[in-house]
Amino acid sequence: MLNRVVLVGRLTKDPDLKYTPNGVAVANFTLAVNRSFSNQAGEKEADFINCVVWRRPAENLANFMGKGSLVGVDGRVQTRSFDNQEGKKVYVTEIVADSVQFLDTKGGQSANQGNGRSNNNSSQSSNSGYDQDPFRDKGDPINIADDDLPF
Repeated sequence: MLNRVVLVGRLTKDPDLKYTPNGVAVANFTLAVNRSFSNQAGEKEADFINCVVWRRPAENLANFMGKGSLVGVDGRVQTRSFDNQEGKKVYVTEIVADSVQFLDTKGGQSANQGNGRSNNNSSQSSNSGYDQDPFRDKGDPINIADDDLPF
């Protein structure tokens, strides 16, 4: 059996970092992921997907990413349930992230720019012909013909 999820989206708010009684970090966050099609009015819609990440990746996410940051999530779908204060059973479906890739900085700039670190590979990248930042469009839809896709 296979339960694998890969998402790329923007954080809808700053991650909510908490610690368990045993001191284990856990961060809850919601990703806005654009749908690949438009609605009847021709507008793009998004899905808002609840995610959770544990331990060091949770701390890193909370420290380095904020509302609007572009991240990639690799994980699995998990469902759980609990009884709320009224005694009713509440079911929760969420993505448990195995890893979170930072595709933006906290300020919403691209990962290659504005991070304050010098990049010794900058001369190599400027000569490679790939000077353009692929995430510069801030997640706006791009037009790709179906014939251009490898699958």
